[in-house]
Amino acid sequence: MSNNTNIDPHYKPLTAWNYFWLEILFSIPVVGFIFLIVFSFSPANINRRSFARSYFCSFIVVAIIIAILFATGIAGTALTYLSEAATGM
Repeated sequence: MSNNTNIDPHYKPLTAWNYFWLEILFSIPVVGFIFLIVFSFSPANINRRSFARSYFCSFIVVAIIIAILFATGIAGTALTYLSEAATGM
């Protein structure tokens, strides 16, 4: 087993528990988003910064998917309403 005492703190690896607690922290609605932004730009630990950035990227992808589903849902509802109005039902 290697000893991590000689590793620069900027490059110190994160443990599985660190990733777990970061996931929990980032899942908290407002506070988690603030920590996500802070950790994304923090130079303290490269691994934590990279994880925060990847979590932020997945957050953006999910937001885009939800926006697309919301837009198509509204468009589908509007088309159904217009087709019912045109047929007189």
